[in-house]
Amino acid sequence: MKELQSGKTVSGVKQSRRAVRDDLARAVYLARDADPALTAPLRELCRETDVPVDEHYAMRELGQAAGIQVGAAVVALLK
Repeated sequence: MKELQSGKTVSGVKQSRRAVRDDLARAVYLARDADPALTAPLRELCRETDVPVDEHYAMRELGQAAGIQVGAAVVALLK
């Protein structure tokens, strides 16, 4: 979690997917309480591109770590 708070991140499914696709993501955090229909395609893309996925945090926790006022289903930590 400290990496998310101190590193450069993008939040949201679309921005995170773009970061993974463009080889800019070091790791992806998927909220454990997010809708699986939103997170499953990104989880698969991460598996295909060997980007580590962490699913231990809730949406509220990811949003706070990313510095936004709302919950986040997905946060990507950038290289």
